[in-house]
Amino acid sequence: MSDTPVEFGLDTFGDVTVDAAGTPLEHAQVIRNVIAEGVLADELGLDFFGVGEHHRADFAVSAPEVVLAGLATATKRIHLGSAVTVLSSDDPVRVFQRFATVDALSHGRAEVILGRGSFTESFPLFGYDLALYEQLFEEKLDLFHELLREQPVTWSGSLRAPLTDQGVYPHTEGGRIPTWVGVGGSPESVVRAARYDFPLVLAIIGGDPARFAPYVDLFHRALAQMGKDDLPVAVHSPGYIADTDEQAAEEYWPHHRVMRDRIGAERGWPPTSPDEFRHEIEHGALYLGSPETVARKLAEKLKALGVQRFDLKYSAGTLPHEKMMRSIELYGTKVVPMVRDLLAAG
Repeated sequence: MSDTPVEFGLDTFGDVTVDAAGTPLEHAQVIRNVIAEGVLADELGLDFFGVGEHHRADFAVSAPEVVLAGLATATKRIHLGSAVTVLSSDDPVRVFQRFATVDALSHGRAEVILGRGSFTESFPLFGYDLALYEQLFEEKLDLFHELLREQPVTWSGSLRAPLTDQGVYPHTEGGRIPTWVGVGGSPESVVRAARYDFPLVLAIIGGDPARFAPYVDLFHRALAQMGKDDLPVAVHSPGYIADTDEQAAEEYWPHHRVMRDRIGAERGWPPTSPDEFRHEIEHGALYLGSPETVARKLAEKLKALGVQRFDLKYSAGTLPHEKMMRSIELYGTKVVPMVRDLLAAG
């Protein structure tokens, strides 16, 4: 897959941002801002726009397919998908139906990224037992794989009612919704994606991205050993672009710190520090700085990983909408063209 042109996208979780006075915006306004961000991504010619799913106060998007439906009618060419859909706490039939509807509204531009999620709020909210975390995903992924054939489904499992020669609608015009599996770094998850013929998305949110190269290799080897056609691999990582390195760090740090320490307190992590922040910029998975700085780092890491798509997670805690819009503009107009030139130069 090394000769395949790299695609470039954006991901957001609909983080609740602040206004110029530092006051948190209403969820409704954040959702409207996400639509504006997706429209800008489309106008800039980016390849993909992903919207994540959360069920907590600091994120505004709990129903990404509804937001994507709005984007489907407001954009023209960009592919639209989830980042990710927490399949374990949802019903595969309803997920398929909702994305098939987005696919119709967007004239075939819908994609699904399925995952288990790094947050667990959806499990008690929808009545699922966290003790069945692995089993729920495995079983529901199996059913979703069958649904993608868009033929009457006969299926049975232990955690959901069986289906017998059941039609599921609407069908898509293209005959199949492109579906990926999001993975955080488990070899078993990588092999499972290969077993089901799903392209892979690696969520690289910290540490040296090059350490994920063995997972890319494992995915391609697993497909080959199973006698399957090769499939693309994508990477999702955080980042922020401003006119200078100093400006980018100054604008991003306070909002990153709030988000990192809030989540860290829930998970037992120590507070972050400026040294940790700088280390992630210089050696980790945070693509932050001027367009030139970000482009050089991104080209280097994409070459090391040999992947076919990069999605920048551009939202970061309370980072204001206007700052994100400027970062998106620089990403689309400067970073992406520079990266393409660097990759073409070898």
